[in-house]
Amino acid sequence: MSTEKKKSNVVAIVTMCFIFAMISFVTNMAAPFGNIWGYKYEWAGMMGNLMNFAAYLFMGIPAGKMLMKIGYKKTTLVALAVGFIGIVIQYLSSLLGAGVEVFSYKGQPVELNLIIYLLGAFICGFCVCILNTVVNPMLNILGGGGNRGNQLIQTGGTLNSLTGTLTPLLVGALIGTLSPSTSMKDVTPLLFIAMGVFAVAFIIISMVKIPEPAKERNATTYEHSAWKFRHFVLGAIAIFFYVGIEIGIPAQVNFFLSDASAKGAGIAVNGAAIGGAIAAVYWLLMMVGRAASTAISGKVSTRTQMIAVSTVAIILILIAIFIPKDVRVNMPGYSAADGFGMFQVPLSCLFLVLCGLCTSVMWGAIYNLAVEGLGKYTEQASGIFMMLVVGGGVMPFIQNLIAKSAGYMVSYWLVIAMLAYLLYYALIGCKNVNKDIPVE
Repeated sequence: MSTEKKKSNVVAIVTMCFIFAMISFVTNMAAPFGNIWGYKYEWAGMMGNLMNFAAYLFMGIPAGKMLMKIGYKKTTLVALAVGFIGIVIQYLSSLLGAGVEVFSYKGQPVELNLIIYLLGAFICGFCVCILNTVVNPMLNILGGGGNRGNQLIQTGGTLNSLTGTLTPLLVGALIGTLSPSTSMKDVTPLLFIAMGVFAVAFIIISMVKIPEPAKERNATTYEHSAWKFRHFVLGAIAIFFYVGIEIGIPAQVNFFLSDASAKGAGIAVNGAAIGGAIAAVYWLLMMVGRAASTAISGKVSTRTQMIAVSTVAIILILIAIFIPKDVRVNMPGYSAADGFGMFQVPLSCLFLVLCGLCTSVMWGAIYNLAVEGLGKYTEQASGIFMMLVVGGGVMPFIQNLIAKSAGYMVSYWLVIAMLAYLLYYALIGCKNVNKDIPVE
């Protein structure tokens, strides 16, 4: 490989890792913002998250087609422009529509500002879906597939987890204690930061050179499709469940600690801030796990890592479910009066956030296993893959319904069921049984 091409690849890798970080920054706003809306509308806690991920269902396949038609760079720029618009609309929900009734649900008037926010969350979902469609195949290609491809995805995932750590922490610090006066105005500084990040990213990416393997394949004949590969189809289902697991675990921890009622953890003061800080620990551990996976992925196979973390996550959640709520432990949190410090929370929260070490590996591992051996069908597969990320909205929404009716810890049985499927995929489902299909 020439020195010039190596330099070009390094720039492309750094750019893709930066985009990976942005994805988490935008996505992770939805769940903690749910504390604001969930306080006023009990059913709305995960609605923003649901709208964010619902966009994947509509945009996944079109994003893959965009990648094939206009290439990685232009697709990225389109996504950033869409994301900026989505953040602006979410900001407008802090200025417009409060007190304006749109319709009534369960006897309660639903105001226009919630509708505006949900629209913004939906548009941001389009953005992150397109960015994900770009980042994953690009890093896999730059790494040459296999363990090295997974290693680069995990590297990008490390930065993804860093921004994922900051978002709930910042939202919790801005909200403090939930009250009837809490609104989107309290988190406008974070929305302004997001707007600035999108604008700067657009300028930077418009100036860098990114390899365009998708455009080079424009003349390629496609005799089959990614749907013909069993391991890919099972992998797409796995990603549907995985994103539900990744989002659902910290979201319910956050809601559990923010809820001062009998069903919650009973933290009366600064519950939302403490919940946000504890949820941030989960994302911080995801960063640690991805950094560790980056270090070992050249030697330890993706499949082995996936089997190990799926098993450990199931064990951790089982322990969390069965530990009584009144057994407590000190964990880092935030208080408006005392700043950051150690706060007593149920011990089950510790085991739940430790799952971040396990889920950290799963995204890159599932993607890597699912597209292995797909060759010219990789871009199409990436679009389909992104469509199934809608699970990150659907499954946490279902988990939240279970939590509201049966209790927060009971809702984690759904997570265990999803983890059991991921373990099956790692053990059996990821094997490519369609090697007879030409991919060159």
